[in-house]
Amino acid sequence: MGQKVNPIGFRTGVTRGWSSRWYASKREFADLLVEDKRVRDFIKGQNQYKNAGIDRIEIERTRDEVKVVLFVARPGVIIGKKGQQVEILQDELQSLTGRRVNLKIEEISTPEIHAQLVAENIAQQLSRRASFRRAMKNTMRETMEAGAKGIKIQLAGRLGGAEMARREKQISGSIPLSTLRAKIDYGFTEAKTAQGHIGVQVWINQGMYDGGSSDGSDAQEGQASKKPKKAYKR
Repeated sequence: MGQKVNPIGFRTGVTRGWSSRWYASKREFADLLVEDKRVRDFIKGQNQYKNAGIDRIEIERTRDEVKVVLFVARPGVIIGKKGQQVEILQDELQSLTGRRVNLKIEEISTPEIHAQLVAENIAQQLSRRASFRRAMKNTMRETMEAGAKGIKIQLAGRLGGAEMARREKQISGSIPLSTLRAKIDYGFTEAKTAQGHIGVQVWINQGMYDGGSSDGSDAQEGQASKKPKKAYKR
């Protein structure tokens, strides 16, 4: 059997930050963790936000308020006309949590190299009965042209309407899953087709983490020189 691990969980706390950043006592920790899950499921489950391209949701808590940061490819879908949609969502989250919510939206400039958005794009194509091989090939080409170092796509289910479920996998470029310094983004979703659900897994190599920062900037540009340091005598 293969020994597989989620690339995001593998790097969390080492080279990647946490999605939920807050401290709580032992008695309150479980309730707040469930509340974070409820907030994420509520936002992701809204039909009007499915076309917004929500990559991830980060939550920070203080004693007074809950700060929710949405990283989206198309922020205009969530903001709405004159910011009315944001206010409605903020009010809904406040009634859901019972706390004051500070909602912030961050735009993703290159959605082609974010694994969750790429996986959801493939799932939408499969739901519209597109050829799974063509969808995988076109997506891999777009991701590599956007600047990714590598991509791996794996589909599982009744592909092409076949009677037996199977897996199809395609890889382009370099995907060093065991290298902690490599910024590997991972995304998973399910495509709902007439024959059943098809699982879509995407791994994208976005480069190398810079040693000093946790935002995942490519280390190829700011890599330190490997020349030995000079020894200065007093």
